[in-house]
Amino acid sequence: MAQNETHAPDVPAPDLPAAPGRLILLGSTHRVAPGLLSWPAWQALHAADRVLVGDAAHPQLAPLAQAGVTAEVLDVPSYALARTLAVAAAGAVVVWVVGPDGDPGLTDSLARLAVEGAQTPGVVVPELELLPGSYDLPGARLLDLAWVMDRLRSPGGCPWDAEQTHESLVKYLVEEAYELVEAIEEDDRTMLREELGDVLLQVFFHARIAQEHETEPFSIDDVAGGIVEKLMYRHPHVFGDSDATTSEQVEANWEELKAAEKQRDSAVDGVPLAQPALALAAKLHSRATKAGVSAALLDQGAGAGDFGARLLRLAVEAQEAGVDPEAALRAAARVYRDAIRAAESDA
Repeated sequence: MAQNETHAPDVPAPDLPAAPGRLILLGSTHRVAPGLLSWPAWQALHAADRVLVGDAAHPQLAPLAQAGVTAEVLDVPSYALARTLAVAAAGAVVVWVVGPDGDPGLTDSLARLAVEGAQTPGVVVPELELLPGSYDLPGARLLDLAWVMDRLRSPGGCPWDAEQTHESLVKYLVEEAYELVEAIEEDDRTMLREELGDVLLQVFFHARIAQEHETEPFSIDDVAGGIVEKLMYRHPHVFGDSDATTSEQVEANWEELKAAEKQRDSAVDGVPLAQPALALAAKLHSRATKAGVSAALLDQGAGAGDFGARLLRLAVEAQEAGVDPEAALRAAARVYRDAIRAAESDA
């Protein structure tokens, strides 16, 4: 047993005494390191008459000991916890360090106890205070996702998840990306939130698989660190000393920095050929336009009945008009789908 720990004896549940006191419920998030508590939390801990925890393995015990705070382990069943804490806080200031699971049901039990005390002459319950000791930072739930993904891939986790590879997951990545596009185009906020989560899962899944590579492993932290460095490098007008006051200037700087970074020989190097054909056509034309290449190349080798060339010209025409040809065709397809359904209903 650690030197700072003492086991409080089992406390029976007698009638509550009349002396008032103060019970502070000190909560903290498990997503930050134990001991990283707010200044009000440390003030309350040092000023308390007693500091109680419910488990000898509580993660805050060691940091409390290092800070000179003696904590007692209160060994009582959960159904008696609220009344036991109220008794302990009679005429004293007691800090209860909430467990990592949040002590489900404790606040409800304390609330019922307060109502009971208010309705019973001569019974005084302690003043209750909820004191957040630490808070989740933006993005903290990503730590939960990393933990869940690690659990699924580790021994004793999910057999299906453990068998997956980068290659086996490609179809799911593509499906989730298209479902996200659909949510955006349908302006479905509920669906948008869900599909963003599904795409995020794919990123974490692939990163967790990559972590197991024998010779070139990397983790989700490496992935995040890489994109952070890239974003800062490509935004010198935000993180450096360059100037860019318009979107056009930002885009020009981005392309210049990217070209220097990638050291490409052609304007069309790096354009993924696996993307949808209309989007591919628009992207190639965009790169060609920026490189000053003539649009007359569109007609090279194309015959009058060449459907590919005709589709290419339509895609380029849309791109020049500021229209995403892929999105335009999907919108037209949705109208066509609805017309088919209406015709089926009429029939």
